[in-house]
Amino acid sequence: MKFRAVLFLSFVFIACSSLIAKNLTVERIYSSPSLSGDSLRGLKVSPDGSRVTFLKGKEDDYERYDLWEYHIESQQIRLLFDSNDLHSGDENLSDEEKARRERLRLSGSGIVDYTWSSDSKALIFPLAGDIYYWQLGSTKAQKIIETPEFETDVKLSPKGNFISYIRNQNIFVFDLKTNKETQLTTAGGGTIKMGMAEFVAQEEMDRMTGYWWSPDESHVAFLKVDESPVEEVTRSEIYADKIDMITQRYPFAGKNNVLIELGVIEVQSQQISWIDLGKQQDIYIPRVNWNNSELLTYQWQSRDQKTLKLTQYNLESKKQNELLKEKSKTWVNLHNNLNFLSDGSFLWTSERDGFSHIYWYNGNGQLLSQVTKGDWVVEDIKAINENDGIVYFNGRKDTPLESHVYSANFKAKNPSSTITRLTELGYYHSATFAKSSTIFVNNFSSEAEPNKTALFDNKGKRLAWLSENKIDESHPLFEYKKSWITPEFGQFKTSDKATLYYRLYKPANFDSSKKYPAIVYLYGGPHAQLVTNRWGRLQPQYWAQQGYVVFTVDNRGSNYRGKVFEDPIYKAMGGIEVTDQIEGVKFLHSLGWIDHDKVGVYGHSYGGYMTLMTMFKAGDYFKVGVSGAPV
Repeated sequence: MKFRAVLFLSFVFIACSSLIAKNLTVERIYSSPSLSGDSLRGLKVSPDGSRVTFLKGKEDDYERYDLWEYHIESQQIRLLFDSNDLHSGDENLSDEEKARRERLRLSGSGIVDYTWSSDSKALIFPLAGDIYYWQLGSTKAQKIIETPEFETDVKLSPKGNFISYIRNQNIFVFDLKTNKETQLTTAGGGTIKMGMAEFVAQEEMDRMTGYWWSPDESHVAFLKVDESPVEEVTRSEIYADKIDMITQRYPFAGKNNVLIELGVIEVQSQQISWIDLGKQQDIYIPRVNWNNSELLTYQWQSRDQKTLKLTQYNLESKKQNELLKEKSKTWVNLHNNLNFLSDGSFLWTSERDGFSHIYWYNGNGQLLSQVTKGDWVVEDIKAINENDGIVYFNGRKDTPLESHVYSANFKAKNPSSTITRLTELGYYHSATFAKSSTIFVNNFSSEAEPNKTALFDNKGKRLAWLSENKIDESHPLFEYKKSWITPEFGQFKTSDKATLYYRLYKPANFDSSKKYPAIVYLYGGPHAQLVTNRWGRLQPQYWAQQGYVVFTVDNRGSNYRGKVFEDPIYKAMGGIEVTDQIEGVKFLHSLGWIDHDKVGVYGHSYGGYMTLMTMFKAGDYFKVGVSGAPV
């Protein structure tokens, strides 16, 4: 009997232990394995549509990535390359590459990026400052470029015959058939950069490259950047154990920018043709695209960013043709949604009616139709089926809090009536389509569920799981599941009748009869959005489990609500954003269980700036603030 009693008590203890809610700790948030489970990134469908490739962190180091594949026909997932087999130890990268990766959000180590060849027979990836080339069927990857210098912005040419890269501020190409390297430009060095993106383009315009292959590989378009007019400044580079002082040419607002020229170089002869950009030199060239191998387009933007022109250049005749012009009383937002079709027509997104929507133009820049319309925004054009006239895109038609994949027939008489949502409500979706547009791989999550990854057909039917990422007993998040707090979403009206969306975490063991301290977690700047139904930062979860109310509101000036919602911050930053955050605190006060004297504010980058501004301008509402890396 004594043995049975002990055995029974043991079972009771084990059962009760499994019911005990384990709270999150700061140390656990940043240790391996990741609480998010299988988080796949760098998802791509090979050009022939036979496989899906992706990057996945190691179980014992979730920030070191290996390359994996899902073979569609065999339905098998396998490891392609273990980054430790190719390189181990520290990766000593150039400052240029470190900065480029930071702006591309390529965090971690190992294989952080890769490119498929157009025939799906090979891929390349940079690793530890060198370039690796792998042919399908080979037992190992070949280190193509191994030099004391650093190669950055590595590309595989459109037909897969060349690898190109930047070294010592010049453009180089490597012929994969002859194993011969050719230096295309020689003027780079000092303040001159050939084929490289200047600081403003990288930091503010989402352009990380300065050169572009023609589809037939005969030419390379590139930018020549002269930094000599830009003022030199000394800034601090802050590390955990030291602070380095760095000299950098930094283009302050209102002061000199770089001088920029656009050229086209013939690969075989290295002959350069320079394109006339006009008399005004204080300009930006935010985008360059090839229509076909004879026609190059570039986007010209005025320094005040109120005018954007799309111009086409003919390599043979040297003539230029302005295809369209966008103008704004505030600023014109840039995008990557220029898509040329085989007949010369193109799809383009514009905010001319107050919201980002798709427009269809013929090859001479004449408007054929507005494809999408309404008080919601299109984010990115993902794929185009020319034969059927179907465009696939991400947008916010159903809710601004979730990104969804839609399709529309741009050749229909009334294209906007053909819009169809392909993804499931209740999740935030990020899709990558095959070149054929017949399938797409989708990464999706919610505030309550970490990223899942699956393969879908172009009607939205799920074909296969790549990572279902169930929170079962083997999942790192499982032991925290019982203590997990799911936030609430809602909206409220400001005193001037604007609608703002919020996210609210109630504290652990919430009791509406008590008063709770609150943390306002914010960003508040342009081109960003925090209030979304997606898996993300774990700080708010930790704070809520510690007994705080955690509240976030996207103020006017933030993204995905249309241009009218953004424009109030024009030449008035730190005004309406602070006012809207005050409105958020007033809304919190109305709930009845907030301790008015214990409301704090925290933010990073623009959120750090917002923290300072709310403390300075609204100290009656915010009693304490923590400002991280403020602008």
